[in-house]
Amino acid sequence: MILKSIKARIKKMGMPAGVLINGTGTLPHQVQITVVDYNDTTIKEKVGATVQECQSYLKSPLNTWIHICGIHDKETIELIGNQFGLHPLLLEDIMTAGQRSKLDDYKDTLFFVTQTLTYNEENQHAEDEQVSIVLGKNFLISFVESNRDFFNPVRERLRNPQSRVRQRGTDYLCYALIDCIVDSYFLILEKVDAKIENLESELIKTPEPKTLQKIQHSKREITLLRKSVWPMREVISNFRRIESPLITDGTKLYLHDVYDHTIQAIDTIESFRDLTSGMLDIYLSNISQRMNEIMKVLTIVATIFVPLTFIASLYGMNFENIPEIHTHWGYYVVLGVMATIALCMLMFFRRKKWI
Repeated sequence: MILKSIKARIKKMGMPAGVLINGTGTLPHQVQITVVDYNDTTIKEKVGATVQECQSYLKSPLNTWIHICGIHDKETIELIGNQFGLHPLLLEDIMTAGQRSKLDDYKDTLFFVTQTLTYNEENQHAEDEQVSIVLGKNFLISFVESNRDFFNPVRERLRNPQSRVRQRGTDYLCYALIDCIVDSYFLILEKVDAKIENLESELIKTPEPKTLQKIQHSKREITLLRKSVWPMREVISNFRRIESPLITDGTKLYLHDVYDHTIQAIDTIESFRDLTSGMLDIYLSNISQRMNEIMKVLTIVATIFVPLTFIASLYGMNFENIPEIHTHWGYYVVLGVMATIALCMLMFFRRKKWI
């Protein structure tokens, strides 16, 4: 499967940097813009705002959060970029899905891009989606690929006049969004943990060829988790140390807490990786053990029949001078001898604990 970032790069082959093209988003739904204008005493929300309406919030004395669902529409992204004075390279990164998590400092704005994770209950696997955040003075713009409501917990906190996010600036709102993304990692890790536990039980009890497919699927899923979470550690670390007037020292203190959560998520992913690698070894060992058991049974059966085959072949020769042939009880005696030999061999194998 080709990564989204590679697909986007293929579409832009030969084009100069900063040029935008339509359709790099994975879910080309209608672009939806939500605006939240707030301070410690008031809050205004508008769902379905237009790009032109967003410009009016530039002169607002309140803190402004503009949330844009959909990164496939070049015209919308360009208009937002022109209104807020965003760099063309920044806009290109927003529209190019599958970016590696990073933090860029454009002096008057900070650009943060990462991957959030969701769990597809229907297909039973994790999916990643790009989230881009532009932090400026008294405004924050977030871009997501789909219309999934990742940041609803933050929106609910904004509606509470006593919440800390209402009392602080947009830099704290940026921290809250990053914290929400990191928290989503743990929801996925919980799902993956349950899958690995079920897979371990299946592996020990009844390993089948489809079990190997499940192990490979889990390894790919964990690779996706590592690809999404590992770069986040470096980004948050840079966020804590960056010297920018857009980030206050009070917010940097909270970023330390998010950094710790990221390390915890990475440690969990690494343990999952070790478990799945070990499960592959266990599966191969179980298959080898089952094959050895089968070969042992076949070997014992063949060993028992070696002397019996010799006796049967000896008395199957067409010679008239074999004394036992003319004996009335000869047939039954030979059968008894063969049964005795087989029984003695079985007892010998049992005594040696070979069976």
